[in-house]
Amino acid sequence: SATTFTSNVAPLAEDSSLGSPIDSSVSSSILPRDAELRSQWIRHKMGGHHSQFTEEQLKDYQELTYFTQKEILHCHKRFSQLDPEAVKINANAKLPSRKIMTLPELRVNPFKDRICKVFSSSKDGELTFEDFLDMMSVFSENAPKSVKVEYAFRIYDFNEDDYICENDLKRVIQRLCGEQRLSDDNVNALIQKLF
Repeated sequence: SATTFTSNVAPLAEDSSLGSPIDSSVSSSILPRDAELRSQWIRHKMGGHHSQFTEEQLKDYQELTYFTQKEILHCHKRFSQLDPEAVKINANAKLPSRKIMTLPELRVNPFKDRICKVFSSSKDGELTFEDFLDMMSVFSENAPKSVKVEYAFRIYDFNEDDYICENDLKRVIQRLCGEQRLSDDNVNALIQKLF
């Protein structure tokens, strides 16, 4: 469920087992002031990933998400771990939904395909790092409830007509019930109570 996913994403961004890309004991005042040197330092601390984030890019990501720079770097590391070769070859790699859906937080989610599609900028379920970061940010603890509700609506709007209709609700109920499917009569009775 979206709640389960939300409760698991924040720890993912802060997971110390992923290795800290930036040593928090190092004061930013002793980091190189030159932008290129800072960028090289960040790449070095990230283990040589080809992300090549500049300080400006990190600040932009921070302004556009609900993450700190450290959490952004953790998200990038997690994204890179899904397909290290693809990300190493192309910093703008798009990972297929089948790779994204291997995340423990998505693996058992009945809406994993819809989540990937909604967050895919190309609407094909493939995610760039920016799409991935957007997804992680929306499901983080720091994202406002209004943002979470907007994305939940989009995930449940299967026919993408900007309206949750009876067919959308039927699909939501069927996915939530999984193998313990309700009869069509029971599903229709539930839907009629909502409309």
